[in-house]
Amino acid sequence: MPIYLDSAATTRVCQEAAQAAYEAMTEGFGNPSSGYAVGQQAAARMKACRETVADSLGCLPEELTFLSCGTEGDNWAIRAAVEYGKRRGKHIITTAIEHAAVLEPIKALERQGYEVTYLKPDRKGHISLDELTAALRPDTVLVSMMLVNNELGTILPVAQAAQAIRDSGAPALLHCDAVQGFLKVPFTPGELGVDLLTISGHKVRAPKGIGAQYIRKGLELKPLLLGGGQERGLRSGTEPTAQIAALAAACAAWRAEDREKLAHTKAYTLDRLRRVPGLEVVSSGDAPHICAIALPGYPSEMLVRDLSDRGICVSSGSACHKGKPSHVFAALGLPKRTLMGVLRVSFSPENRQEDGDALAECLTEITKNRIAMR
Repeated sequence: MPIYLDSAATTRVCQEAAQAAYEAMTEGFGNPSSGYAVGQQAAARMKACRETVADSLGCLPEELTFLSCGTEGDNWAIRAAVEYGKRRGKHIITTAIEHAAVLEPIKALERQGYEVTYLKPDRKGHISLDELTAALRPDTVLVSMMLVNNELGTILPVAQAAQAIRDSGAPALLHCDAVQGFLKVPFTPGELGVDLLTISGHKVRAPKGIGAQYIRKGLELKPLLLGGGQERGLRSGTEPTAQIAALAAACAAWRAEDREKLAHTKAYTLDRLRRVPGLEVVSSGDAPHICAIALPGYPSEMLVRDLSDRGICVSSGSACHKGKPSHVFAALGLPKRTLMGVLRVSFSPENRQEDGDALAECLTEITKNRIAMR
C-alpha cells in the first residue's frame, strides 16, 4: 500500500461511508419519489441523511441541495447568481487562485460581456481585503471566493468579504467554494455570511459523484435542471441515494480531533521537510491539511514520478490541471527555478508521522543522487 499524501485531490472512502452506500444500494434501493413503502423508506432515509449533512455544515436541511460534485455546484452558483443580478449589473469579482470550476465559468461569462476583477494573492497566497473592498462597485453582482485554497492551504477572508459587500451596498451575491474547507476548518454558512456555498463528498472520505449546495433561505434561484421536480424543483432527477447515504456517513464519521491530528501531522512533516537540502516551503498553509513545498531546479513531474516509484503519492498541484502548469503557484510570482519544482502535500486523518519521515527521506535521497551524478 503506497503512502498517500494527496488527500486534497481525493480521499480513500471510509468504511462507514462504504457500508452506508452498500446498504442503500442493496436494502434501501427504492426510488424516493415512489408512493409505495420501499420508496417512502428510501425517502425517509434521504431526509435523515440531509439532516446529518446539514448539521455537519451548520445550516437548515432545506438550505441544502444535493449535487453530483463540487464542479457542478460552482458552475450552478455562478450562473444562477449572475442571472439573479442581471438587471443590476455585469461586474464579477473573484480571485486569481480559485479552482478551475470557478475560473472557467467566469471566463465564459467574461467572453459574453461580463467585466471581471481578478484579485491577486500576495507571495504567501493570501488575498487582500482592501483590494476586494476597492473593487466593489454598484454593478457588482457576484463575488466568488474560495474558503481554503486547494494548492496552498491558505484561508481566504470570506466572512470579511461578506461584511465588505454589505458595507458597500453592492447588490452582489457571495459564493464560496468550500470544497477544501468543509470539515477541515470550523465554519458555518451563517458565520461566513455567504449566499451560496459548495461542498464535495470525495474530499471528506465519501465516494466521488456526490456534493451539495448551500442556498441561503429566502434566495430564489433559477433551477439547475428541469424535470420531475426533485430537490425542491432546483435539481430534477432521481436522487443518488447511495452516494447521499455515503456522504452523510462520512460527515458523521468526522470528529473534532481529526482536525487536530491533521494539523499535528502536517506540522511534524513540515519540520522534517525543512531539513531536506535545498527544499523551500512555499506555503505552510492556514488549513490543517495542505501545504506546498519546492525543490528549486527539480521538475515537479519528475519528482512526482520518482516519489511514486518509491511508494509515495504527492502531486504538483490540483489534479484538475492534468499536467499543465498550476495557475495558483504561477500567481505567487515565484522565481522560475522554484516554480518548476513545486509539490503539494496534503493529509488525511489516516496519515502518521512516519509518512512525513518517509517523504523527507525520499526527497533527501533524490537530492543526494542528483549531486552524486554531477
